[in-house]
Amino acid sequence: MAHEDAGHYAAKHPGAKIDKAIAAAIAGKEKEGRITCVAAHAIAKKQACSPKVVGINIDLLEKRIRRCQLGLFGYDLKKKKVVKPAVMVTKPLKTAIRKAMDGDCITCLAAWDLAKKMSLTRLEVSSACEAMKVKISKCQIGAF
Repeated sequence: MAHEDAGHYAAKHPGAKIDKAIAAAIAGKEKEGRITCVAAHAIAKKQACSPKVVGINIDLLEKRIRRCQLGLFGYDLKKKKVVKPAVMVTKPLKTAIRKAMDGDCITCLAAWDLAKKMSLTRLEVSSACEAMKVKISKCQIGAF
């Protein structure tokens, strides 16, 4: 959703209903109407549901997601991404990113999997993607 749509996240999910258990877990983790990506994933694990289901509930509750684990949004006072293009991207990492791409981008989950497989941090993978001008798409929580 565009910045001007802030505060109207529930509109993305017409007819969806809030899950009371997930809503309670979100309430326990959110601060000032915001919840971190890490907390959202922890709730998904504890509630035995997908991060997407937690993300839908976050939207229905009109909360905002912050501190993307790939560094893409919500870090400083201006809510800008913190990831910067890598100075150098190794050939194996370039090859792995290209292989994991879905069309002209790589999904959030594929970036996470790649980081784990190559023993890199998620920020290292997203920095490599920035340097290669490869967009990361399909947030697991549904933020982008």
